[in-house]
Amino acid sequence: MTDADINFYFDPTCPFAWMTSKWVRAVTARRDYRVDWRFISLRLLNEHVDYDAWFPPEYEAGHTAGLHLLRVAARTRAEHGREAVGRLYAALGARSFDADPAPGPGTPGEDRRATPAFLGPVLEDAGLPAGLAAALEDESLDVVVRAETEEALSLTGRDVGTPIIHFEPPEGVAFFGPVISRLPAEDEALELWDHVVALARFPGFAELKRSLREQPQLRGLGVAPDGPGVEEDWHAGSRRTKK
Repeated sequence: MTDADINFYFDPTCPFAWMTSKWVRAVTARRDYRVDWRFISLRLLNEHVDYDAWFPPEYEAGHTAGLHLLRVAARTRAEHGREAVGRLYAALGARSFDADPAPGPGTPGEDRRATPAFLGPVLEDAGLPAGLAAALEDESLDVVVRAETEEALSLTGRDVGTPIIHFEPPEGVAFFGPVISRLPAEDEALELWDHVVALARFPGFAELKRSLREQPQLRGLGVAPDGPGVEEDWHAGSRRTKK
């Protein structure tokens, strides 16, 4: 795709990527931007990491689920086009993060989002064929996901997470984030966007960061929409248990 105003690289199991994507959708509705929803896998990004030593116990299952769902996104794009990926991501995020918290599948080390039972209603919501769920276990699609993950990292460097936004591609600059925990109101969304773009357009700008984060204001995480989430220290971009 060569006519996108924004390339948005996402992992569908990252709540911060989802919150940022909601903000981007709010902006594009007012500014008529075109977004290409592209892939970055946290599981592939961290494949060299000892999950048991570095992360809370649910991380490996969550990141693995993200890779499986990105396989479905890759098959969706191949068979139904790029616009369909945006619909799929919207439906995935709504059921993962904007609905009330749901229990896991009951099996240790698994994530309910990487199951046909979870994905079936998501595909229906997105207006996509139920047969796409077969891509969850299609490892041949990892080639596509890995290539796009490497593409994203080539734009920012490797010490990043999700999301990555490439502004005004292909010549424009890309950054990890912005990481936001609350969805701005309509006018605030545009103001924040303009400030972020202004930073991105300055050729010498590299990073603006703090490791303290609120939990995203999402029902699926148990955070009420009228109050902030608990603040945590995301050392090195995650809730690592080893620092």
